[in-house]
Amino acid sequence: MTTNAVTTNAVTTNAVTTNAVTNILLVEPYYSGSHRSWADGWVANSRHNIGLVTHEAEFWRWRMRGGAVTLAEDALAWVGDHGVPDLLVVSDMIDLAGFLGYTRRVLGHVPVVLYMHENQLLYPLGPTQQPDEGFSLINWRAMVAADAIWFNSAFQRDGLFEVLPKFLNHQADHKHTHLIDTVTQASSVHPVGVDTASLIDAGRGAPGPAPLVLWNQRWDHDKNPSAVFRALVQLADAGVPFTFALAGENQRVDPQEFDRVQNDLGDRVVHVGHLPRCDYRSLLLRSDVVVSAANHEFFGISVVEAIAAGAVPVLPNRLSYPEVVPREWHPGSIYPDGGLRVRLEQVLLNLDAARADLGGLRESMRQYDWSVIAPRYDDAVDEVLSRA
Repeated sequence: MTTNAVTTNAVTTNAVTTNAVTNILLVEPYYSGSHRSWADGWVANSRHNIGLVTHEAEFWRWRMRGGAVTLAEDALAWVGDHGVPDLLVVSDMIDLAGFLGYTRRVLGHVPVVLYMHENQLLYPLGPTQQPDEGFSLINWRAMVAADAIWFNSAFQRDGLFEVLPKFLNHQADHKHTHLIDTVTQASSVHPVGVDTASLIDAGRGAPGPAPLVLWNQRWDHDKNPSAVFRALVQLADAGVPFTFALAGENQRVDPQEFDRVQNDLGDRVVHVGHLPRCDYRSLLLRSDVVVSAANHEFFGISVVEAIAAGAVPVLPNRLSYPEVVPREWHPGSIYPDGGLRVRLEQVLLNLDAARADLGGLRESMRQYDWSVIAPRYDDAVDEVLSRA
């Protein structure tokens, strides 16, 4: 068991109160990046009291296979200090059915919400990974065990329920398919909260000598960085003016394409690497364009942040992007398959026109601000408890 798994802010009392304040225990097995931002954001903005139990964001396979045991120990230690919560909220990277088995003698029949940041049925395999349906079964059993399942996007929810029948029918016998309707009825969409309001209200940074293009996603295969880098190198060879910032968390041992694009673009590259929050915020407010060619995205916090900061989005017509960007701004934000280079060139050569076409898009990102999302979560908690 990790010594720091029970965080020091285990119980947070928030300034916003109502007549019904619920005590929630939130279990996050992979406490970093978007998972950490989600957990900390809700703790800080909820009208309820939320305690937080976490494990480090390492060894995701082991978190899913074995983390339930030590997280259960930590949760029971938290209960010993603070009492049985009214509700459990558990993030998806855990064997929830096992976790509940280890804790039920103490927790009894506390209602459980499962928050689906991602699922292994739809997650693309890495270049060296072999299929392992055991992880998908962990997700499925967790959904069956939960009282409510919250997805971060309709794209993820709908995609999962589209492939579930085939996945379950592939099993040997007693195929669980009779439970799909029950799990579907327990499912709803609750987007990730993001600190967008402060970015929308902030002044833009001083413009540079050329448009600044930002790629701010996780450095991994499923974000398809090579497609972005190829387009940028082609535009540089064609003499299109731009500079480039390469941000995001690096999870790659040998990010060869990242080294190559720095060599190819030379002094056009103005930043490389993950940044502290204050510096990252400054980079967002200076960026003119945010670009993605991702093959996997269930929500997209980094893109939402960049749009809220005033960057023009250049996004593929797939995944969660057409959902995250309101439909009225699709023509100026979403490119068709194979259209990345052309759209990016159009935006870079006509940046003022691109911004004019997207008037109001930046402001629309307030829908994801925690001031909107936290009350939505809190109301959904009340609904779960009323049903229980």
